[in-house]
Amino acid sequence: MKIDLHTHILPRDWPDLDKKYGYPGFIRLEHRDECSARMMIGDRVFREITENVWNPERRLEDMDRARVSMQILSTVPVMFSYWAKPQDTFDLSRMLNDHIAEVVRAYPKNFAGLGTIPLQDVDLAARELERCVRELGLRGVEIGTHVDPNDHCHGPQCRNLDHPSLDVVWKTAEQLNAAIFVHPWDMMGTDRMPKYWLPWLVGMPAETSLAICSMIFGGVFERFPNLRVAFSHGGGAFPGTIGRIEHGFHVRPDLVAMDNKTNPRKYLANDRRPARFYVDSLVHDADALKMLIKLFGAQRVALGSDYPFPLGETKPGQLIELMKLSAEQKAQLLSATACEFLGMERDSLKR
Repeated sequence: MKIDLHTHILPRDWPDLDKKYGYPGFIRLEHRDECSARMMIGDRVFREITENVWNPERRLEDMDRARVSMQILSTVPVMFSYWAKPQDTFDLSRMLNDHIAEVVRAYPKNFAGLGTIPLQDVDLAARELERCVRELGLRGVEIGTHVDPNDHCHGPQCRNLDHPSLDVVWKTAEQLNAAIFVHPWDMMGTDRMPKYWLPWLVGMPAETSLAICSMIFGGVFERFPNLRVAFSHGGGAFPGTIGRIEHGFHVRPDLVAMDNKTNPRKYLANDRRPARFYVDSLVHDADALKMLIKLFGAQRVALGSDYPFPLGETKPGQLIELMKLSAEQKAQLLSATACEFLGMERDSLKR
């Protein structure tokens, strides 16, 4: 079995959101033909996409070729729209979540889903999280690495994932037994990275490390011991800098250990237990994946491909399958970890 934790989907069509909500900045789809479209922000092309982003039948063909048993569907992070008016993002989230739930209902053996929530308003976010799980049957939600309004800001100032207001969301997720998948969306320092695709190559890994460190040093895992959180892209820059992070904790506790006195390395795997949180396997490098298994334990690393985008793994799971790992480890990475994170029974999926 192969369960791909990290895949993205969009509806084929939706209303002109700039017109609907009365201000600019939202994504619209500009279809070029039956098989391709452009994601547009105003007159700017954000990304060109093909029908596998919206067509489940095309996805199933790709899954069959890659021998992927199930994809976990989540929206494209640019759709988070945390910068917008909360009620508008709430409305947009409901539309996107209804679509994911519809695809899952149509193909329950092939897809499971994660919703999106208006994180700039924690009460609306908690309400939609509850609807995702209780009414739509989704396994949890995908969220961004921070809530950082841009020039279209109608909400609060920048909040990292340690912000106390987000405790409402963490508490709700814990009570619902809902999974939280963290994905970067608006990278820091983009004004200094105009060339070479650096926001995606440098900014994204840094954003993910920022999110992990915020949750650790902010004591989120201490306050919510049953919260299940996974971070995309193998945890970004965090695994490669844990030594520096731990050293900073020891030498400047006055700056680092302000809100949590627990050594950050204690959240990683040891001889008795796996890490406190999860990461996907999307690192494109065998040595990097070996390090993830060492730091987190195979029980906390799940296959993730970022399907269907260029920075993803072209053949989902191939890196895991080609490595010198035991059959048990491979089975854990390819499906068992995702099942545990999502609260699914692997044996029932096989049937």
